[in-house]
Amino acid sequence: MKTMLKNERAVSSVIGISIILVISLLSIGLMLLYTSPLISETQEMAKAQKVEQAFTVFDSRTSKSSLGESPLQATALSLMGENVAIHGNKDSYNESSIQILFLSFDSTWYDSFYQKRGAWNAWEGYENEPDFAGFNASMGKVRCYSGDRVIAYEGGGVWSRYPAGGTVMISPPEFHYNGETLTLPVMKVTGNDSIGGSANVNINVRSSNTPVVLYPDKTTNVNFTNPLNCNKILIYINSEFYDGWAEYAETLTSTTAIMDHGNKTAIIEMDTRPEMGTFSLTDPSFKIAALNHTNTTPFSNFSFYFYVDGSADFFKSSGMTLTATSGAKTLVYSFYKDGNDKVILAAAPSFTSYAIEYADSSAGINEIWESDPSSYFTVYSFKKGSIKNANSTIDLLSDSYLMKYDSNHPDFSWGPVSSTSTTPNLYIVKGNANSTQSLNNITQHYMRLLAQDGTIECTWEQKDNEKIEPDLSTCTLIYDGGGAILTYLHITSNELDVTLD
Repeated sequence: MKTMLKNERAVSSVIGISIILVISLLSIGLMLLYTSPLISETQEMAKAQKVEQAFTVFDSRTSKSSLGESPLQATALSLMGENVAIHGNKDSYNESSIQILFLSFDSTWYDSFYQKRGAWNAWEGYENEPDFAGFNASMGKVRCYSGDRVIAYEGGGVWSRYPAGGTVMISPPEFHYNGETLTLPVMKVTGNDSIGGSANVNINVRSSNTPVVLYPDKTTNVNFTNPLNCNKILIYINSEFYDGWAEYAETLTSTTAIMDHGNKTAIIEMDTRPEMGTFSLTDPSFKIAALNHTNTTPFSNFSFYFYVDGSADFFKSSGMTLTATSGAKTLVYSFYKDGNDKVILAAAPSFTSYAIEYADSSAGINEIWESDPSSYFTVYSFKKGSIKNANSTIDLLSDSYLMKYDSNHPDFSWGPVSSTSTTPNLYIVKGNANSTQSLNNITQHYMRLLAQDGTIECTWEQKDNEKIEPDLSTCTLIYDGGGAILTYLHITSNELDVTLD
């Protein structure tokens, strides 16, 4: 009888191979599971980059067409299963256009409008104002969908918008500012076509190279001239890529941008050269647009020349105040004739104010200054024939005119720099070494504080009997407004006829 012997070595080999095969299959499956999305994402990124490159080429060729180098330009684009569309009709312009407004401080509606300027169509209700000035320019766009991304040519620039939100500028728009002149050729896309699939398509652009001049244009508005004669310019850009426009605007010299997210609008604000020089007090109100915050002494001249047609005593009976306000902050200067031929910073007997009083109601700050007994401005008396006359010049930047801090509590506003204080960093309390300051230091300090809240509104007023002759009296105001100032503006509408084939 034969005995059979069992050998399990062969079984062990089969099991081992099976285990290795299972592990290999699981590894391959896991690799496919986790790498497929990455491969797909990489493919989508590659497709988007190809579209961006094609649109950048289109941007360059569009510039050639609009500049007349070659009226007709074509750019090839591989659709790769995507869609490209031209948005250049009336409906498209409702969501791709520019509105430009010219604002003057003297407008009766300026304050009302400026408070709510941060929204598209904020100007509605003001168009019928006699000095309203502004116009609209349509842009349109050429747009391509690449996966979840939107890539488009608009306003002379190329923009890429991501699915999670946020716009990246691929190529800058036709918006050029050199610190003095803004040149804005508005590229207006015309056409209404779309095509999808996997084939190649040509994006054709044709331009007649006959731009329409929108500014300067005295036939549209007599004030559309250079140099600019307004105080501010607001540029509203209503666009799907508004956040990209705003980010680009912030990179330009002395421009600020805010966003109206609800209406997809970027609002760019630019200051023009403010009114400076010597002007009559016939209009007792004036504005200080902005001060250079990096300059600790932004004023170079801030003085008043007061003239009375009569005896120098008339100064005493009139009394005067200069009130400057911005936001919750107020600065009041009071002038009064004291004794013979002297005008000092002091409140007339009937006044309830002080020589200089600064208040910030939002922070509960109140600081008071009175004139040093040795300081005054001279009143000069003279005759024109038999008529007595007098005049006096009040220099608010005088280094020799001294003031004393007249409060028992320490100051709050003399530094370090914050929303309620600014340099110089001094500790001032009545009677200490810093409690005497020049009128120049006081004016520079408090005006800089007021400028933190924006435009400073100033009003000169004479009290009681009106003795000062406003038409013969003047204010001289020269200061550093900070940064670049918009002086010249050139805006055109350049029509681009875009087709697909």
